Amino acid sequence: MKIERVSESIWSLKTWMIIPIHVWVVVDGAELTLVDSGMPFMAKGILKFIDGLHTGPLKRILLTHGHPDHVGSVTKIIDSKSVPIFAHQLEIPYIAGELPYPGRKKAKPNLAKGLAQPLSEDQAENLKDVAGLTPYLTPGHSPGHVVYFHKRDEILLAGDLFSSKNGRLHKPMFTPNMVDTLKSSLIVSELKPKRVEVCHGDPVFNPAEQLDEYIRTTSSSLSLSHS
Repeated sequence: MKIERVSESIWSLKTWMIIPIHVWVVVDGAELTLVDSGMPFMAKGILKFIDGLHTGPLKRILLTHGHPDHVGSVTKIIDSKSVPIFAHQLEIPYIAGELPYPGRKKAKPNLAKGLAQPLSEDQAENLKDVAGLTPYLTPGHSPGHVVYFHKRDEILLAGDLFSSKNGRLHKPMFTPNMVDTLKSSLIVSELKPKRVEVCHGDPVFNPAEQLDEYIRTTSSSLSLSHS
């Protein structure tokens, strides 16, 4: 497992399974938060890193969404660290296998029912900050996909909102609704992060500068595929 310090508060833990898979550990005072959990075989390395930081206890796991490569080591981690797991309320029925993910014929539980709790919302249904991160609903790759923005460090943990190649934004793999995904990508123009971290790929710096081109080329490829 390759470990990189992304910013003052954020660490990236990376492994490979044909493609790169990233998860992130966020330090907030004396607490640690894990964003996504990767595949089951990553649990040991994640736990070793968390214990080795000597910063504070793991307090929660935040999920960008519930696909297997993002929740795979949750069960093993909570066997060792009894912490709550959070996802967007729209995502939870899919994670628990109550509904089939778009593009899939059958519902399949990726986590036991009741394990994932909904992220907190205010009265206006805006997602509340947690552990120094602001969550934003970004549907398309999955119905309840969420990204997490660390405002102080100006880092966007984007899950599968994008993939990347050679420092450039690319469309995410296996995405049933690219139209909504492109709409969701506009969050980058709003937040203007210094750096976007994606699950599958390397970081992208100053992504807002690339966004217009990314939307234009991706929209063009969608039009061609439907012509």
